Amino acid sequence: MRFSVDAHAIGRHLTGNEVYVKNLLRGFAALDTSSEFVAYLSEPDAAREIPERFLARYVAPNPFLRLGYDLTSRLRKDRPDLIHVQYTAPLNCPVPVVVSVHDISFVDHPEFFPLARVAQLRVTVERTIRRAAAVLTPSEFSRREILCRYQVDPEKVKAIPNAVSAEFRPRSHEQASALVRERFGIPAPFILTVGDLQPRKNQTGLIRAFEELIAAHPGLPHHLVIVGKESWKGAQVRRRAQSSPAKERIHLTGFVSDEELKWLYAACEIFVFPSFYEGFGLPILEAMASGRAVACSNATAVPEVADACAILFDPTSTRDMTLAMRDLLLDAELRGRIERLGIQRAAAYSWRSTAAQTLEVYYEVAARRAAARPLAEKSVPVSR
Repeated sequence: MRFSVDAHAIGRHLTGNEVYVKNLLRGFAALDTSSEFVAYLSEPDAAREIPERFLARYVAPNPFLRLGYDLTSRLRKDRPDLIHVQYTAPLNCPVPVVVSVHDISFVDHPEFFPLARVAQLRVTVERTIRRAAAVLTPSEFSRREILCRYQVDPEKVKAIPNAVSAEFRPRSHEQASALVRERFGIPAPFILTVGDLQPRKNQTGLIRAFEELIAAHPGLPHHLVIVGKESWKGAQVRRRAQSSPAKERIHLTGFVSDEELKWLYAACEIFVFPSFYEGFGLPILEAMASGRAVACSNATAVPEVADACAILFDPTSTRDMTLAMRDLLLDAELRGRIERLGIQRAAAYSWRSTAAQTLEVYYEVAARRAAARPLAEKSVPVSR
């Protein structure tokens, strides 16, 4: 069999989408040594991130050119059994499509996106979901949302959870703190959050809660570290941090590498994830795997991922968020228990399992195509 994957996200700092496709490809290489895999890339150095035996094909980084021409042209030449994309399939796609739709926040909360982006996603994602042979999504929450919104056959929408890389694991807190201080100039102790700077991630709400926390407990020496590249309306987060009465204790790092991120997780005192909407919430698992106690929102798919292994709060309530942070910082016994539970929770997720379940979908789609092909070949138009 030959499977193709649209891996244009690799090397482009597309955070969750990039993490997802890189780890899937690594899992495929370990699990399936007989099939051929073709990865469609957009960055010159991206080939270093895919398994050696996989074929690399280059397509335009521009989405209009990539989806409108390049991918279709490549697929006609490569003739794979299917293509796996994230969110949007190429126009005039000549092979079956497996699509990963991580969430449909652009439908449920269009206020979190530019208007043009909402309009584009509503058209292209719906078109892709309806013509796809299989739709993958990382949580039961997202599966329910997709079925409710698009009313497609439930059998073709499968919840396959994301996972956490083995790179994220407990490390020496002292060593990590020293590395973070040297690299970023951030003193310990600190509270960490990770996510692109955008309204959906609710970093401004976290800044308000942090201000309340240190006002109520002036003896706390903690700083707040916000990791993530600037996205739509991200400048609002920067302005809010700069105008904060606690601005000397708020640090925005911008985008960081995976290597830097693992040390930031290891160095923080607690991890806070205040997002309004998530289809999964991968940073929660990364923090748990790193041995950090997590406080996170009780919205959308987040409780499904965190289960009972984190302190949950209402992301619309500054007081709720403040109390969650206070409890973890001031109660060492609670913090230690949440850390232990989190490590156990993260261990239940593996990219190997995610890749294995995804391959099962590939095999099913390819088998259906193979079974249908002879019928199509026998089909001859009737002359009139």
